[in-house]
Amino acid sequence: MTAPVPAAGELVAADTSAADLAEVDNPRTPLLAGFVGSMFMLIGSLGVGWLAPVSELRRLPLFIWMRAEAAGVALSIILLAVGGMLLVRAWLRLGQRIRVWGDQARQATLMAVVAWGLPMMFSVPLFSRDVYAYIGQGRLMVEGFNPYENGISALSNYFQLGADKMWTEAPVPYGQLFLWIEQFVVWSTNVQPEASVMLFRLVAVAGVLLCVIYVPKLAELHGVNPNRALWLTAANPLFLTNFIGSVHNDALMIGLALAGLYYSATHRVVRGIVLVTLSIAVKPITIVFLPFIGLLWAGKNAGWLRKFAFWGLTAGLSLGILALMSLVNGFGFGWINGLSAPGSIYIWYAPVGLIGLVVASLANAFGLDGLVLAGWVFDAGKLLAVGIVAWQIFRGEHDRLIRRLTLAFAAIVVLAPMIQSWYVVWLIPLFAVTGIRNDWQVKALYFVVSFFMIYAISDQLEVFPYLQTADLGLALALARVAAALTGLLFGLYLIFWDPRTRSLFRKSGDPVLERPVI
Repeated sequence: MTAPVPAAGELVAADTSAADLAEVDNPRTPLLAGFVGSMFMLIGSLGVGWLAPVSELRRLPLFIWMRAEAAGVALSIILLAVGGMLLVRAWLRLGQRIRVWGDQARQATLMAVVAWGLPMMFSVPLFSRDVYAYIGQGRLMVEGFNPYENGISALSNYFQLGADKMWTEAPVPYGQLFLWIEQFVVWSTNVQPEASVMLFRLVAVAGVLLCVIYVPKLAELHGVNPNRALWLTAANPLFLTNFIGSVHNDALMIGLALAGLYYSATHRVVRGIVLVTLSIAVKPITIVFLPFIGLLWAGKNAGWLRKFAFWGLTAGLSLGILALMSLVNGFGFGWINGLSAPGSIYIWYAPVGLIGLVVASLANAFGLDGLVLAGWVFDAGKLLAVGIVAWQIFRGEHDRLIRRLTLAFAAIVVLAPMIQSWYVVWLIPLFAVTGIRNDWQVKALYFVVSFFMIYAISDQLEVFPYLQTADLGLALALARVAAALTGLLFGLYLIFWDPRTRSLFRKSGDPVLERPVI
């Protein structure tokens, strides 16, 4: 394990002994600031967070004012935007105040996770309404439908559930384990939306806890400071908002995958495969972990015959578990057909999505079918991602296996035409445990977190249709612009004018080499 490293932007002077200083310089200030930011987001969510149309909360006077009056909605937007960016600043400042990444840093980070995550436990779902799709899919299960063959439109009054309309005909893309979780939640709450949201949040928190436990363990295996890796991951505002505020099942998916990866790397491979398979049974994207676990199982000096044998053993064990689960629920492997169901085709900030958009625009200008040409670009990006994954599987040092997995997983995300903020959160723990240096690498993370927080703040707001009129002047587009400008101005302040945080984005720190060793 490497020696503890000082935080970026506040390096301890060479002639000052760390023993003469506290490990963490007054963490209460950023902890309190982050708690205030999270509380702002909680209050703002009452006005512009996602509620099911059937929710009883819509009848409460406070909710009526915040959601049906222009002043209430405007206040909610401002609180949400300022709160989200306050959380970013608090995270950055907490990292700056840590002089030595020891036990006190770990304690401060865990306090941040609790203090900043607790208000989100009680917020109206933010930045996504996928949790209402989970409720609809659970209701499909309870009412005896096959969710791999039926969208939620098969249900009576399905529009009252609050799910995005894209789920009305789309089959479920989730694995068997998450189907059972959905079924249990809906059965136990009798489809009551707020109770269902709370139970799904508890599932997400279980995933967060798995990350808190296994991120430091994996970091230690790589000679990376475990407390710094924990701060980069679990206290990260993008991590907390996507996994707790947005109630994404990705929290459980990545938590199980990290646990499985740790056991596989410490010679308890069968347990690791079981855990990663459970992760696949939440969201199948983590199937990419299996070839690398097979290589861990084969060992450092394995020849190709041994590698293929252990790839076969790994695939056979995982497939056997999934097949057994499929026999129990009787739905088979229907999730394979649903993998392309949710989401948009492309988005402008994804590199491949942007290239496809430019190609489509140019093609349309010349009278060609731009959509077809854009599809070719998207397919080329996917093909390139497959090539990078294959390269990382077949080539590279055994001692860098988990880093190779990280790069393969990153290729799948970055080369997709559609990148959601929670896709980025999949990658943060993997990069953190295999080493994010204290130079341009950590600065890139700061920019990524800031960008996606600003985008999330403005991307999905629930503004009542009757407020979207010219008379009231509060159209949904205007609300999103107001949220984006508020977040952007705060972000620019952090980068260029804040005397405390601007150094993190502008000055070069001494790189901390954290080379993977397993």
